[in-house]
Amino acid sequence: MTKSNFTRRGVMKTGFAAGAGLAAPTIFTGAVWADAHSGFTNAPQGSSVTLGFNVPQTGAYADEGADELRAYELAVEHLNGGGDGGMMQTFSSKVLDGTGILGKKVEYVTGDTNTNTDTARSSARSLIEKDKAIMITGGSSSGVAIGVQGLCQEAGVIFMAGLTHSNDTTGKDKKANGFRHFFNTEMSGAALAPILEANYGTDRKAYHLTADYTWGWSQEGSMRTYTEAMGWETVQTVKTPVGAGDFSAYITPVLQSGADTLILNHYGGDMVNSLTQAVEFGLRDAQVNGKDFTIVVPLYSRLMARGAGEAAKGIFGSTNWHWSLTDDASQAFVRSFGEKYGFPPSQAAHTCYVQALLYADAVTRAGSFNPCAVVEALEGYEFDGLGNGPTLYRAEDHQCFKDVLVVKGKENPTSEFDLLEIVEITPRAKVEYAVDHPDFAGGDLGECNPGA
Repeated sequence: MTKSNFTRRGVMKTGFAAGAGLAAPTIFTGAVWADAHSGFTNAPQGSSVTLGFNVPQTGAYADEGADELRAYELAVEHLNGGGDGGMMQTFSSKVLDGTGILGKKVEYVTGDTNTNTDTARSSARSLIEKDKAIMITGGSSSGVAIGVQGLCQEAGVIFMAGLTHSNDTTGKDKKANGFRHFFNTEMSGAALAPILEANYGTDRKAYHLTADYTWGWSQEGSMRTYTEAMGWETVQTVKTPVGAGDFSAYITPVLQSGADTLILNHYGGDMVNSLTQAVEFGLRDAQVNGKDFTIVVPLYSRLMARGAGEAAKGIFGSTNWHWSLTDDASQAFVRSFGEKYGFPPSQAAHTCYVQALLYADAVTRAGSFNPCAVVEALEGYEFDGLGNGPTLYRAEDHQCFKDVLVVKGKENPTSEFDLLEIVEITPRAKVEYAVDHPDFAGGDLGECNPGA
């Protein structure tokens, strides 16, 4: 069994203790997880409550994981009354007062997912069983999110997903104990298509390179749905392993395929490598079918743009949030994060900070840490002031609906952080979809599990 490293810290402490994860049963029962006197898993008994931050500290998505952890630490600081309070000051809900959660000081433990589902589940088990985390959050991979979400459902704890973009997370693999604030591939496709049509027309031949796991499959599927609907032809689709590093063997055939567009369904370090290599191979400077060859990155982030450097210039994609947004909430978060760390936050940081606040808010509004009370408080919850405009946590699938950003790599960035420009803020109404959307079919939300 894979071991996971963890740290346990109170927000005002600088020291930490490390240890290895303990084995736990594959199927959880109330006898294993629930406190006999509380009726739910890991009910806090003393003056503090422990949250579990399970992020990719190693692996292809480690840059996102590092920023996630920074954001979680900032959220804990704010919840415990430190700093300037960040988005607690702009959040439409006013129940968080800097005294922790229900008067209990917030502490946290961390795990390393290594962007690997088995490792992430093992780490989450340790955080729940050994460290008594009452909520698990984090991750930058949909495979990890789906695996950990299922484990949390069995364990009887809440899972507040970090970065997970596959439709399946709140589709066929949705769970009552799991909640996603991040957008999904359906929303990316809906937001990107009008911009791609306006810039590149309706007569394009597309070649897809796709990360070979649930997110890549979902992203490719959504992009095909929307691009083919506007007239683009899909010439070829090729699956690539996560963490491949060298994508040259996958890029070489593209110009011989007759395609004039490359869609990179990659994320994190994989996108940095594949995009950089595609540009080095001359794809962006080529002409095919009488058109300038173009590259599209459906899911973008500032961290990826930084890694890709010059290669990111002029390339369109979508993102969940960006630090240049001018609303009061976004700027409050940028200010808090920047003062603490010396640079602006990424979309990964934003999502994870928001998820921590939303969990604390739900517990406070419910007046209980019981997972089923938290579920009831979050289902159908509408809020504002967290940086994405008016937002709904839909009850039927625990998916957030909010505005989506279309961005483009800046041609003339003014700093190492000023790498993306927002070209469109797609209103929430244009990316909403029905509960019975076919790309989200087959799942059963089920019932909340408190672990008792």
